[in-house]
Amino acid sequence: MAVHQVLMEIAGVRMDVPSAQPVVVLREVEGGRHLPIWIGTNEATSIVFAVQGIEPPRPLTHDLLLSVATAFGRTLTRVRIHTVEEGVFHAALEFSDGTVVDSRASDAIALAARTDCPILCTETVLDEAGLVMSGDGELREPSHRPGEGEQQLPPETQVEQFRDFLDNVDPEDF
Repeated sequence: MAVHQVLMEIAGVRMDVPSAQPVVVLREVEGGRHLPIWIGTNEATSIVFAVQGIEPPRPLTHDLLLSVATAFGRTLTRVRIHTVEEGVFHAALEFSDGTVVDSRASDAIALAARTDCPILCTETVLDEAGLVMSGDGELREPSHRPGEGEQQLPPETQVEQFRDFLDNVDPEDF
């Protein structure tokens, strides 16, 4: 049985205020779920540089890895976030020749940001760790459906409220 893959995009990188640890937030392209992943500062810097189009004076590690792949005639075709175990996200890099390489999710996202390749996430991971923004600004599990009197907010408002949430959230809350 095939595992359902959901297309994600980078919604942003934020600093978790209580822990002073960066969080990359992925957003479901055709849905309302968000996937927060706590990452290291080097990976956060790498992702932000790629998203903002900043060229560092010397290549970062993720740039180097892509240069090596290119030198061997390979391109990154997609990344998949396939497992979460005790809050640790596992990913895979898929190359043009069919090679699949195990990866940390943060590294996979940093590479995807440089190549514009798709970021996929299994439905299972989203079911376990994905969050949605409700009409009242609370993050809830995706199974929560707006009830009578609740309205679904526009995506831009959901992202703004989610950023506010990330400024005050603690990793132990998850």
